[in-house]
Amino acid sequence: MFDKFHQASFQIHKGDNVSVALSDLQPGEVSVYGPEGTAFSAVGELIKQGHKLARRNINEGEAIIKYGVTIGLATRDILVGEWVHLHNCKSFYDKRSSTLDVESGAPTDIQYR
Repeated sequence: MFDKFHQASFQIHKGDNVSVALSDLQPGEVSVYGPEGTAFSAVGELIKQGHKLARRNINEGEAIIKYGVTIGLATRDILVGEWVHLHNCKSFYDKRSSTLDVESGAPTDIQYR
């Protein structure tokens, strides 16, 4: 299907505005597999395996759609190929998502001693 240097992501539902990285993605071209066949996109930054990337430009306040359902809202404009995560969206499923560290997922609203 593709060699180890091929970058790929998967769009789960045809209505999704994000796809999921199938491996760590480097800036450059990525194939997007999904319900409507294969498309191509560009990645502008490192995106870790399993994380979301924007399939198209997503405006601030617009729904983040994965699995064909709204999972959150964009907290700022997100460009096509950009990493979609805690730094630019807020989850409908985790009220504390905006307080978590982007890299580690650790809460930032608690003081540890």
